Amino acid sequence: MKIIDGKAISETIKKEIATEVAALIDAGKRAPHMAAIIVGHDGASETYVASKEKNCRLVGMTSSVYRYEENISEADLLAAVEFLNNDPDVDGFIVQLPLPKHIDENKVIAAIRPDKDIDGFHPCNMGKLVLGQDTFIPATPCGIMELLKRADVETAGKHCVVIGRSHIVGTPMALLMSRNSSHANATVTMCHSKTPDLKAMTTQADILIAAVGKPEMVKGDMVKEGAVIVDVGVHRIPDPTKASGFKLVGDVDFASVSPKCSAITPVPGGVGPMTIAALLMNTMKAYHIHTAK
Repeated sequence: MKIIDGKAISETIKKEIATEVAALIDAGKRAPHMAAIIVGHDGASETYVASKEKNCRLVGMTSSVYRYEENISEADLLAAVEFLNNDPDVDGFIVQLPLPKHIDENKVIAAIRPDKDIDGFHPCNMGKLVLGQDTFIPATPCGIMELLKRADVETAGKHCVVIGRSHIVGTPMALLMSRNSSHANATVTMCHSKTPDLKAMTTQADILIAAVGKPEMVKGDMVKEGAVIVDVGVHRIPDPTKASGFKLVGDVDFASVSPKCSAITPVPGGVGPMTIAALLMNTMKAYHIHTAK
């Protein structure tokens, strides 16, 4: 059984990006600029945004964070989005989700300029993804595709089962894995909460991508021998043996699944670092779009 080390692969990608950014600066050009808007003080959101800032600095990119209290009005948040849309020094930005309940997330996402939408959630970019056109791919699916490619996982002709149908992970993954392109060309089955016999589906998978959002839901008897497992979930569960009082687990029960599979992404250290790496890749893409004009 092989551990697919997303942390190591992401470090390689970041070194490649850092080399490219350094060359741009040496040539007298500005560094790429990623910005983020965060509303409120959600712990997970704060951690994610802090990681984006840290990794931008590591590769030489400029990073800006715009923080607003949870009671910000929808109109004021939309004004902040428009400010970043019009800032020529910002190549791409994200609005960290979730947003407070009084704000329409769809309206905010739709207000982001598609050429600055490095999260890849704008309807225009999602539509291009469906049509197979060049676009910004949501960071987690983008990172997973890069992970499979760099880990030399054979995908062509394989049966890929995706558990989950969100627009953030499940649906884009199904589209990307089925695409007629290198490191794709899989036959894809998408499963979800209404799938009547999930085990019957998952035990057919050559590649199983778990993005269901339930801790350790995928057990060993749900996986066929030799399958490749991609675990997208990240959950904190109590663990009194840890100094923090908790441990991180994924959607996959690693202990029972890992002996059966040929390769698996760990939690932590698998998909998570690749999501950040993909966001940096999307920022570079946005930079080249804007500097080519």
